[in-house]
Amino acid sequence: QVQLVESGGGLVQPGGSLRLSCAASGSIFSIYAASWHRQAPGKQRVWVATITSGSSTNYADSVKGRFTISRDNAANTVYLQMTSLKPEDTAVYSCIMRGVWGEGSQDTVAS
Repeated sequence: QVQLVESGGGLVQPGGSLRLSCAASGSIFSIYAASWHRQAPGKQRVWVATITSGSSTNYADSVKGRFTISRDNAANTVYLQMTSLKPEDTAVYSCIMRGVWGEGSQDTVAS
């Protein structure tokens, strides 16, 4: 059974950066793809980025060029580096792997 724990969220000013981590346990981490999604207040959860087992990546248009998804298989962790943050990036960010969701990490972009 996979368990996912996110960390790294918080409050940041517009234009700032945050790095989210998603640590996995109880699984052979390196053979699975992982994704980040986000849910803004009052809106549905939407896909943000995916990284495959071979480290190929894909991004939503809204974050392309600003966000970077990566993985460290030795540490069983997936990361989401977020730069040039905008107020509209404010959301709860959740990772998913093998159909299992993490609890989410609140990120707020405000001056």
